[in-house]
Amino acid sequence: MSITLYVPRDSAALAVGADQVAERIRAEASARGVEISIIRNGSRGMIWLEPLVEVETDEGRLAYGPVTADQVPSLFDAGFLTGGDHPLAHGPTEDIAFFKRQTRLTFARCGLTDPLSLAAYRAHGGLVGLERALTMTPEAILETVTQSGLRGRGGAGFPTGIKWRTVYEAQGPRKYIVCNADEGDSGTFSDRMIMEGDPFLLLEGMILAGIAVGAEKGYIYLRSEYPHAIDTMNRAIRILKDNNILGDDLLNAHKAFDVEVRVGAGAYVCGEETALLDSLEGKRGVVRAKPPLPAHRGLFGCPTVINNVISLASVPIILAQGADFYRDFGMGRSRGTIPIQLAGNVRHGGLFEAGFGMTLGEIIEEIGGGTASGRPVKAVQVGGPLGAYFPPALFDTPFDYEAFAARDGLIGHAGIVVFDDSVDMLAQARFAFEFCAIESCGKCTPCRIGAVRGVELADKAQSDIAASGDPAPHYAIMRDLCETMKFGSLCALGGFTPYPVLSALNHFPEDFSGEPRRQAAE
Repeated sequence: MSITLYVPRDSAALAVGADQVAERIRAEASARGVEISIIRNGSRGMIWLEPLVEVETDEGRLAYGPVTADQVPSLFDAGFLTGGDHPLAHGPTEDIAFFKRQTRLTFARCGLTDPLSLAAYRAHGGLVGLERALTMTPEAILETVTQSGLRGRGGAGFPTGIKWRTVYEAQGPRKYIVCNADEGDSGTFSDRMIMEGDPFLLLEGMILAGIAVGAEKGYIYLRSEYPHAIDTMNRAIRILKDNNILGDDLLNAHKAFDVEVRVGAGAYVCGEETALLDSLEGKRGVVRAKPPLPAHRGLFGCPTVINNVISLASVPIILAQGADFYRDFGMGRSRGTIPIQLAGNVRHGGLFEAGFGMTLGEIIEEIGGGTASGRPVKAVQVGGPLGAYFPPALFDTPFDYEAFAARDGLIGHAGIVVFDDSVDMLAQARFAFEFCAIESCGKCTPCRIGAVRGVELADKAQSDIAASGDPAPHYAIMRDLCETMKFGSLCALGGFTPYPVLSALNHFPEDFSGEPRRQAAE
């Protein structure tokens, strides 16, 4: 009787030797005359345990990790194929505390199945939403998505149903669905995890969007740094075409929709929707002025839905289970679940999906386990490199769009990067300006010039501190500069750069004062 094992093919696992572990398991099983089959699944999201090897047993799947190729023989010696004890054993995978506390809706299949097995996708609830949608009118689909409370999971949290309805009502020769998979924020990896671990889910979400607004063509805009995601998405598209789920007649329902993957060169600004459209059209990625909105004049001048991966991947369960089911999770105007990505100096880095409403402190201390260094947490940055820095004094903030906005923060792509008390917040403020200066498309003056000027101010402040001078005048100008960038920039790259700078200034004044630095130096 063959024993089934699972070894992730997710990039995070591959980076720490998952391929070598899988090959060593095959070789060891062959040498011992044991019949096994290995399924290369997606990641369960517990990155600190990768490569996480799972064994299918009568009691469910048992987890062992992080496994290196050299440790494989000792696993066999311990009888891990039948649940034997070993220092790397964690018991049933779904009983691991990090995993057990989650509410997995969007990531329900990720790590559970072979990502490219359409049969496994169907067996675990896939295509139910699409089959239901094919019996509904576009208006009914739009109403379901609207009533679910789903908001964009990539930035400002704009209601998805309203965006779709705008495209549905817009006039144009054709309409498009564009998936923004240009995941460039530091500390974020949820888009990649879905594309590598459950690609059919994203494609189903795009098909649903197409049916709802009347589009017959979709594009997935991916960055070149994601070769495994690019390969997986292209293979998944071919599988759906071969099974009549993409193409001229979806499931014989007389509706057409096709998807194509386009690869960008990795410019951060192409994560902004209008720069992305320019890149898709074969131009240099430069931000467009609004109006017109992409919903009215987007790709090739036609009405276009632009959503990020998680937004689109959330739609199938809404159509399958209904708006009320999804809306029951969350708090306030933030409905459903959010995949929180923990990175940086954190003990348990990974992806944690839960309903909105957990406090930042719960996420960092209870879920993340505090810092990996064991030192106190000093700051966390939420929402990517342009997100605000929150000190422990604000850890009572619930994970909610409005709650974060009320404290001059943003959830963005829900990436959280943790820093211990050794971090220099003046250096972090400088980095925000430098990042903007490097990544700016150069179209608008506040972003193009303001970011460079911000770096200069940070450097002058540091020089004055080193010379026992007063850096305060530079900070006054820096604040004024942030106001100009926030309200004068054409897009969020320049407009959001003030968030990390001002939060660092406001919450960590000691790092911007000369005296504590001089005392530390002494």
